[in-house]
Amino acid sequence: MGAVVGLLFGLGLLLIWRSGSRAPQHSGFRVGQRRIDLLHQAGVRGVGAAQLLGAQLLCALIASGAVLLVTRTVTVTICFGVFAFFVPVVVLRRMRRRRQVALRELWPEAVDNLASAVRAGMSLPEGLSALGERGPVELRAPFARFGTSYRASGRFGECLDSLKHDLADPVGDRVCETVRVAREVGGSDLGTVLRTLSELLRSDARTRAELETRQGWIVNAARLAVAAPWLVLLLLGTQSTTLQAYDSAGGTVLLAVGAAVCVLAYRVMLRIGRLPDDRRVLQ
Repeated sequence: MGAVVGLLFGLGLLLIWRSGSRAPQHSGFRVGQRRIDLLHQAGVRGVGAAQLLGAQLLCALIASGAVLLVTRTVTVTICFGVFAFFVPVVVLRRMRRRRQVALRELWPEAVDNLASAVRAGMSLPEGLSALGERGPVELRAPFARFGTSYRASGRFGECLDSLKHDLADPVGDRVCETVRVAREVGGSDLGTVLRTLSELLRSDARTRAELETRQGWIVNAARLAVAAPWLVLLLLGTQSTTLQAYDSAGGTVLLAVGAAVCVLAYRVMLRIGRLPDDRRVLQ
């Protein structure tokens, strides 16, 4: 009995040690992968996570130098340097949002073209490849690369995975997985499935567009409320009478508390008006 208890105890310790040793690597991988996914979803090609970090550091350095020349205040310079560090990420998120909105309007047309190709007697790979010539202009390049890859290898599954990675779009993931299931299962209802998918995509696009329009004033109000005090601070920092106040310990604490309150208030306002994110759950 003692040997069994000792064996179970040792096995438990082994499992704990094994799970703990892999946790940091998995976390680091996820952070880097999220940054790479952000770049792909924003439509930025040829840029990696390290280059994005370099751009963030460069923005922080330039902003810090400019503010330091204007205000001659170290604490104010640090605050604006931290803000500038996150500017590239904010820009990429805006680019991702605009790209997703644009593609959301184009996917129903692409699915309709694919359904027409299937009704005309073309196979699914041929129909997808044809979108590289007759599909929406913004989607032609990924589908053209899919056609080239499929003609070279003939492996539909691998080429479809490459297409999903190339598109880097949540709606594109759903379309690709629908096509994959339709090819594997087969049947005579493929045209009906594609038409139903097109109708669902149009309905989803209309609903999200209406909600995002109503949400816009909340987001703009949050940005204005956060930016206004810091713009005032930047103007006040040019006055010689305020420089010593912000370089003191009390001024540093005041700036730190103000930055924390602004960030918290901004996140709360975005949370109030937040819509469910269209995540890539079918990667």
